[in-house]
Amino acid sequence: MKKLSIIILAAMAMVSCGNTYTAQKAELACMNDSINFALGIANGSQIKAYYLRNDSSVETITEFIDALQAGYDGAVPELTEEARIGKNIGSSIAQSEKKGLADNPAWTLNEKLLFQGLVNGLNHDTTVMQPQAARQFFQEQYAASQGSTEKAGKVIKGNCPSKVKTVALKSLNDSINYAFGLINGSDIAMYVLLDDTLGAKQTTLIKHINKAMKEKVHNPQLKNMGEQIGKSIKEQEANGLINEPSLTTDFALIKQGFINSLLGDESQFDGHSAGEYIQSTLDNIKYGPVKEQGEKFLEENKLKEGVTVTESGLQYEVLKMGKGKRPVATDKVKVHYHGTLIDGTVFDSSVDRGEPIVFGLNQVIAGWTEGVQLMPVGSKFRFYIPQELGYGSRAAGSIPPYSTLIFEVELLGIEK
Repeated sequence: MKKLSIIILAAMAMVSCGNTYTAQKAELACMNDSINFALGIANGSQIKAYYLRNDSSVETITEFIDALQAGYDGAVPELTEEARIGKNIGSSIAQSEKKGLADNPAWTLNEKLLFQGLVNGLNHDTTVMQPQAARQFFQEQYAASQGSTEKAGKVIKGNCPSKVKTVALKSLNDSINYAFGLINGSDIAMYVLLDDTLGAKQTTLIKHINKAMKEKVHNPQLKNMGEQIGKSIKEQEANGLINEPSLTTDFALIKQGFINSLLGDESQFDGHSAGEYIQSTLDNIKYGPVKEQGEKFLEENKLKEGVTVTESGLQYEVLKMGKGKRPVATDKVKVHYHGTLIDGTVFDSSVDRGEPIVFGLNQVIAGWTEGVQLMPVGSKFRFYIPQELGYGSRAAGSIPPYSTLIFEVELLGIEK
């Protein structure tokens, strides 16, 4: 669907803002508690950084938390597309009363003419203006107004009418308001109300415009976000928190995390540490067994005859000792290699491809950088690389995070 011209904010159901929220220390008795609380902190931190920069008032934060609760409780009504768009438009215009038409501080908002233009556009009435001419006119005037020091006058308030009417445009400001409404009405008629042969959708649209105009909302976009987040948390609850079956949702802790973050309490987590905790916890749940199996393998493997363990934890055994020069970390080397997981799964092999590879020794995983420097040219070693000297928490192709790696490496030469 083509993007509508009007700056319309996402839909939201109005919830009373009589609650008072305070930052509180959360009782975190277990990992499940901590990850719920951290989830609220991490998301609240993002919202604070990107959506509260210009409005961090108690009223706005309260609206958001109320909306979060309403979304989780299922108290947000489902709207048809035309009802949602009507609500968006009404909320957007109500917000523009503080900012000027189309958020332009130089333009006085005339709701009567804007809404009449909208309705005329919905009904394809071109008596006053043609839609294409209105669009070009509006864009030209918007460009011309940039940098203006003129201040918008007092808002001329009005409801959205239900009938087409020819109006007189007595000033440039009148024309801008009408054109703005006509553009959006024409777009909505084309992309939303195309099949509205009986006019029922248009009636619903106008009804929700006027309803939203009467409601007092500090930040409609943020309120909608709260509702959607709350709704999403509820919908995912059955599958486990963050879609992890072993974790259960504790909405009260998530909510308190949001409150603490939005009110600036970082005594237990800040946004960064909360995000790191969530990621490391999920990694441990999903890949902990991989890490544990690797550690167990290395503990047993280091006791085998012929296996040497370096200070870093790298293990190796010499399959063939060459007589050439040993490379240093800044050298380029030419090698053949065969890489497997500890269960024997092959993830990469120049041997299987039949073509050796050349690379900078300081441009690979730490286990390779250290290990290949131990090899004279002509040698063949088998390396057992702990996950911290491999890819660590990162996945690499078919290599899971925290994997212990086994490589057979033959050093063919040092390249210039």
